[in-house]
Amino acid sequence: MSAWTFTLLGCGNSAGTPSIGNHWGACDPNEPRNRRSRAAAVVQSAKTTLLVDAGPDLREQANREGIADADAVLFTHAHSDHIAGVEELRVFRVRHKKLVPIYGDRTTMDDLRTRYDYLFMERNEIYPEVLTPNIIREDQMNAEMTVGDITFIPFVQDHGTCQSLGYRFRDLAYSTDMVDLDQQALETLSGVKIWIVDGAAYHMAYNLVHANLKKVYELNEIVQASQVYITHLPSFMDYQTLKRELPKGYEPAWDGLKITL
Repeated sequence: MSAWTFTLLGCGNSAGTPSIGNHWGACDPNEPRNRRSRAAAVVQSAKTTLLVDAGPDLREQANREGIADADAVLFTHAHSDHIAGVEELRVFRVRHKKLVPIYGDRTTMDDLRTRYDYLFMERNEIYPEVLTPNIIREDQMNAEMTVGDITFIPFVQDHGTCQSLGYRFRDLAYSTDMVDLDQQALETLSGVKIWIVDGAAYHMAYNLVHANLKKVYELNEIVQASQVYITHLPSFMDYQTLKRELPKGYEPAWDGLKITL
């Protein structure tokens, strides 16, 4: 079995850290891991590169990690901090003379077609068609799918105001932007060793769209991942402060985190 590399391109919330105005909040600007771009990831084998989301920081993330092409993009949902860099995929399309396949649930594909309709059509030789949409149907959730030589399992997550998708890659799962998981998702997560999971609500007793740490702990009692990374971190969650308070087996995520699968 060949090795895959999972790289967390960004672990920040929708504003990033620092946010506009050079606002660091509670985060120490002298701690490099507090500099957070918007949530995204990439999974790579020797032959295949799969992006997970294409947010507004995609160009800088790709340049930082040396990503020169993408065989496909797996979208979690259609909030702007996860799709606003989709236009950057035009560079891959023009440079490599091929359309970029994208995957997501029907709502996400419909939203992308509405907001970026020009990426799905051939206007002229200067502005070519860029994307090939692939809807992940309900009957494909919690089942293996393959792009190139990378296999993944999509699963539904409760994101409060909408549905998002999480993705499992071998013994790692990526669960950004969720407030809770149902039984089917937990069954799909069963057996993962590494779980990168949204904990953006921190110690809030209630948050409509993001899980707090208490909820993450409760869910991992079922999932039983031996290593959990908390992601989608806002500027009120300082890296070193969070690292000190998290129990064994839990760590704050950071931009550029690499894991070999």
